[in-house]
Amino acid sequence: MTAVLPAAPATAGDGVRCGELELSGVDGVVSVVPARGEPVVRVLVRLHGEPLGYLTRPAGTTVDDLVADAWREFGPAALAHLTAEGAAPAVGERPAPAGPACPNRAAEDELVSVVVCTRDRAGQLGAALDRLARLTYPRLEIVIVDNAPSDDSTERLVTARARDDARFRYVREPRPGLSPARNRGLAVARGTYVAYTDDDVSVDPGWVHGLLRGFAAREDVACVTGLVCTASIGNAAEAYFDARNSGWSGRIAARLFDLDTDGGPLYPYSAGIFGTGANVAFHRERTLALGGFDEALGAGSPTRGGEDLDAFVRVLRAGYAIAYQPAAVVWHHHRADHDSLLRQLYGYGTGLTAYLTKLALTRDTRRDLLRRVPAGLVRVARIRRDTGRKLAGVAAPRGAMRREFAGYLAGPLLYLRARRAGGTP
Repeated sequence: MTAVLPAAPATAGDGVRCGELELSGVDGVVSVVPARGEPVVRVLVRLHGEPLGYLTRPAGTTVDDLVADAWREFGPAALAHLTAEGAAPAVGERPAPAGPACPNRAAEDELVSVVVCTRDRAGQLGAALDRLARLTYPRLEIVIVDNAPSDDSTERLVTARARDDARFRYVREPRPGLSPARNRGLAVARGTYVAYTDDDVSVDPGWVHGLLRGFAAREDVACVTGLVCTASIGNAAEAYFDARNSGWSGRIAARLFDLDTDGGPLYPYSAGIFGTGANVAFHRERTLALGGFDEALGAGSPTRGGEDLDAFVRVLRAGYAIAYQPAAVVWHHHRADHDSLLRQLYGYGTGLTAYLTKLALTRDTRRDLLRRVPAGLVRVARIRRDTGRKLAGVAAPRGAMRREFAGYLAGPLLYLRARRAGGTP
C-alpha cells in the first residue's frame, strides 16, 4: 500500500510541517523540526510504532480531531494491529501502550551495529548523534566513520560523545567515498546486523526494532529497508525533493522481495523499488561474503551514487531476500537550496546509469539485462511523464529535470573512469 501524501508547497512562502502522532500516546504531533508557522501539517499516524498512514490537516487541528480522523481513515488497520496483539479494541479512543505481544516488538538477542558515514560535517553531525543516542534497542554499538576528513572536528565530537555513551565508536577511513566508508564500517562492526543511515537523517527511537522485525520475517532475509519520511518542507527545493521521492515516504505496507517476486518487466533491476541507502540494514556475514559495496559507485566517487541499487541486486541474485519494513522509520532532511538540489539530482542520474552500466558489463547479468532493454526503453520514455504526475502542483526548480538527465548521460563514462581508478569488480 502507498499512502497518499499531500501536495507540497510550490513557493518558499508556503510550508508543510511534517510530524507524527502515536495513537497510543498522550502527546500531540511530534516533529524532528520545530514548527515554524506552517499553515498545513502532514501527520504520520502510528500505533505502537506501526505506521498506519498520513493525515493532512490545517495546522490548528486539535489532537482530539486528529485522533478521530485517524480512526475514520485507518480504523481497519488499527483494529487488525490490536487484534494481533490480543488487546481490547478502543475504537475512537487512544489505545493502551504496546503490550508484550505487540507485532512491532522484536527479539533483543543480537548485537546490532549502526554505521553512519560522514565527511567534514561536524556542525550537522551533532544533531544526528543526539537522535542516535535515543535509540531504544539495548544491544547496540554506533560506529561513526570519518571519511577522509580535512580536520579533526568530527573525531573530537564523537570522542567526546563516547566518553559519556560507550555505545559510540569513532573510526577513520582515509580513502574518500561513501562505499569505502561503508565497507570500513562493515569490516569493523561487531554486530550480527549492520544498519546504515546518513548524517542528514534523524532516526526514530524504535528504528532498530523495526529493522529487526524485517529480518525476522523470513530466515533468508539478508537486507532490510524502511520508511524514509520527510522531516520538513519549508521552501521550493524541499517541496520538489519531497514530491519527486514520494515513494520513500509513501509506502506503508511491509513487503518481501526475492527472485520469484513479480516486480514487473525490469525486476529486479528497477531503481527505487527496494528502498534507499539512507535507511538500510544488512546481515553482516552474508554481505561480507558478497564483497561489500562496490567502491566504483556511491557518493564521493566519480559516479556519485548507485551503490545501494547494486547491493540490493547482488543480495537477491545470491539467493537471499530483501524485506521492506515501514516500522523502521527515519526522517530525512532534504536539500534546502537550489544548487544543492541540482547537485543531488545530477548524482541520482549518474548513479543510476553507472549502476546499469555495471550490470551491462557483468557477464552474469548482461544477458538478463539486455533481454529487458525494450521494456527499459519504454520505462525511460515514461520517466518525464511519471515525474510530472508525482510533481502535480509542485513547481520544478529551474534546470532540475535537465540536470538529472545530464547525469543519466554522464553515468556510463563515469563508471568506466571509476573502475579504472580501482573500484570493486
